[in-house]
Amino acid sequence: MQRRRPKDLVLIDARAFAERLSTAAFITDGLGKLVFYNEAAEQLIGLSFSEAGEMPAEEWGSLFTIRNVDGSPMELLDMPGGKALIEHKPAHGRMRIKPLDGSPDRTIEVTGLPIFTGEKEPAGIIALFWEDSE
Repeated sequence: MQRRRPKDLVLIDARAFAERLSTAAFITDGLGKLVFYNEAAEQLIGLSFSEAGEMPAEEWGSLFTIRNVDGSPMELLDMPGGKALIEHKPAHGRMRIKPLDGSPDRTIEVTGLPIFTGEKEPAGIIALFWEDSE
């Protein structure tokens, strides 16, 4: 029987937590690979996680159209989740997303939080986001 690494366990715990949130949540591993997003995120993204599945950062970064609030392109590393992943500290910002279901663009607030193992080894991030009401 193969033992799970602590990094895997903390991402499993993060997913269990995200599944119970009413706030949209997006989880990546330490390399930026999308490993889960919850039902609230599905409503903003316009695609269920069961349809999207896990994918590397390069793939989800091009699948989901994400822009700065002014409409200019936003690089993955400029997103709050990207900053949290690289800098290993919380980050917050606003951006525009184009949902995959064809609904109008939305401005969202995003807070990216790094996830660590018990040994303080970076394991990934959880990004919490909600539609900006302004």
